[in-house]
Amino acid sequence: MTTMNIKEIQELIPNRYPIYFIDKVTEMIPGEHVTAIKNVTINEEFFQGHFPGEPVMPGVLIVESLAQAGSIPLLKMEQFKGQTAYLGGLNKVKFRKKVVPGDVLELKVDIVKLKEYAGIGKGVAYVDGKKVCEVEMTFIIGR
Repeated sequence: MTTMNIKEIQELIPNRYPIYFIDKVTEMIPGEHVTAIKNVTINEEFFQGHFPGEPVMPGVLIVESLAQAGSIPLLKMEQFKGQTAYLGGLNKVKFRKKVVPGDVLELKVDIVKLKEYAGIGKGVAYVDGKKVCEVEMTFIIGR
């Protein structure tokens, strides 16, 4: 298993502020699995409007965090080196709990199917060991 810091992740995925949501990778097996961390802080731009007085991380950004994490084991595969993983579809999205400033999102994605330039990943986000979101994602790899 491999770990990755921010610099290594940014060499792999094109996302940048304000739409960059991975702080580190704690484990990764190319083409198979990733566990990544997203530290949720009050300094993030989206908390200004979502919601004033009760900051909550938008669900779509939790899913985006899982998608960014899920692209990592794909892009570490030799055949996809230097390419980009695009989100091609979402299925079975469920939100279970709010994510608020101070939380640490643990993002786990397993690549369950890979065919040529497309793959399916099953992602689950946790806070303090409790499931906050789950999703099935389709990735399309391209330049």
